[in-house]
Amino acid sequence: MSINVYDNFFSEEDHNYIIEYCKNASYYYGEYDNDPDIFDEKYCTGLVHEVYHYTDKSPLKEKTYQPGGGHNKFINQRKMFDLFSNSIEQKFPNFKTEDMTRFYINCFAPSENPYFHTDGQVGTTFLYYPNLSWDLDDGGETQFVIANELYGVLPIPNRMIYFDANIFHKATSFRNEHRFSVAVKYNMHNSPEWKD
Repeated sequence: MSINVYDNFFSEEDHNYIIEYCKNASYYYGEYDNDPDIFDEKYCTGLVHEVYHYTDKSPLKEKTYQPGGGHNKFINQRKMFDLFSNSIEQKFPNFKTEDMTRFYINCFAPSENPYFHTDGQVGTTFLYYPNLSWDLDDGGETQFVIANELYGVLPIPNRMIYFDANIFHKATSFRNEHRFSVAVKYNMHNSPEWKD
């Protein structure tokens, strides 16, 4: 089990593009930290914006209008996908774009309290923190359970981490603003029990 941390992952220009994408994207409610029980909604937390899923058959769009908040909110899914997939593959050649399982953005409101979970029995999760500023009192760390101990990775702006999908972990919210994180998952669909 390993957790790898890389600071200043993207250029300043790309970092600014990513946070603007996160702020302009449309989100839906209905992401579960654990297997959902159709009669028990307790594991449903946060909002999600889906960029890519390995079962998608339609091409990613370069200009998509996002409803809500203005008449000129557009995002470029193709640019976002290429930015992450190319950067990850360039810096970590073992992670090929064709092995990507899912790519999405989490959005948690202040004081929201997600659940501990694993992302799968096999595979790797990359998690990126796009926020532009951060202070220790803001919170927002990702907590991991390893050998019955709790470890936190701080959401330093422009930080990328990656870890084994089978490590128990959870997000924590920021104190006063929405917390975005970009999740890119690899090789999880190769496990027969994998569910998104």
